[in-house]
Amino acid sequence: MGRGLGEEAGHRLEDAAVVLLATAVTIAVVRSDAHHGALDPRSADPYGSRAVAELLADRGVSTRVVAGLDRARAAAGPDTTVLIAVPDLLTQSQQTSLRTALDGSGGRTVLVAPGSASVERLVPDVTADPATSDVSARPPRCDLPAARRAGPADTGGLRYTTTHLGADTCYPSQRLATLLRVPDSTGDGDTVVLGAPDILLNERLDQQGNASLVLQLLGSRPHLVWYLPSLSDTSATGTDDEKDFMDLLPGGWLWATLQLFVAAGLAALWRARRFGPLVPERLPVAIRASETAEGRARLYRKANARDRAATALRSATRTRLAPLVGVPVSQAHTPEALLPALSAHLHGDGRTTLLFGPPPGDDKALVLLTDQLDALEREVRRP
Repeated sequence: MGRGLGEEAGHRLEDAAVVLLATAVTIAVVRSDAHHGALDPRSADPYGSRAVAELLADRGVSTRVVAGLDRARAAAGPDTTVLIAVPDLLTQSQQTSLRTALDGSGGRTVLVAPGSASVERLVPDVTADPATSDVSARPPRCDLPAARRAGPADTGGLRYTTTHLGADTCYPSQRLATLLRVPDSTGDGDTVVLGAPDILLNERLDQQGNASLVLQLLGSRPHLVWYLPSLSDTSATGTDDEKDFMDLLPGGWLWATLQLFVAAGLAALWRARRFGPLVPERLPVAIRASETAEGRARLYRKANARDRAATALRSATRTRLAPLVGVPVSQAHTPEALLPALSAHLHGDGRTTLLFGPPPGDDKALVLLTDQLDALEREVRRP
């Protein structure tokens, strides 16, 4: 009979907890008259944490939201839990300053999903694994009383290891903790590291043992300071916090850039039209020489290139005349070799100056030069 009464009382307590949780979520939704960001205890959005604040208030724990580093440092004390929502937004000097203020304060610090660089500065002897895990219901598998009472909870995300002998490694994923509690080296304080923020969200608070775990982690002290780091917070910054453009780039940008260059090279290779020397190709039809000459002449006229046209006409005439007067073709464009032989053949005719001279001044002079060159070549060919 006693056992039956105990089980009945346990069921009543579970029912009361469910009703209380549902009431807290409802009140958070009703009272929400402003929009806030994710992990904000004033927000009743699915990714807010208003329900957590309401449940803590029912247990007598006050929640205060701060956005400045100075207020977060000043709030550290044995009766206060300081939750840092996004530690990775803090600069290196801010993280060092915050760690100095919280270390030895006797309170509790809760870090939500700090990355590798952040967790190493905020919690000595703790490192983050580069590989993350999915968020799912996991059993605690540790001796931490809060985790054992809460049972399975939605944990995952970043995974951590520590060399601290007194640490509690809970909710493991492939033997690495997704929830880690490290006691302070001095005093009664400790630091809790969460690999993922899901147990704090309104939409998941009523699942698994999330609500129980959150209430025990954040309700161990009468005061809770909810620190929401912001990029606009310039407190406690030094010269080492001045970031250049390279610091603002996300991790892995170098590898991504290399991949883009490789992709561009492959695309260029794919679009390349020739992979070797030019291959001669026979024309489908025969083109008369007169048409080629006429087309080239039109190009010269369009470009107003009378000098080049005259040079081409004189060069072709010299090449044809040189063998007729006994001069090698290799010396056809040398006046000292061609003109004496040509003059002897023409009996000193002064028309030999047509082969070397200034360019014509207009189109009419170019046409006249063409006629004179033709006449000179006919006369040399005349037997």
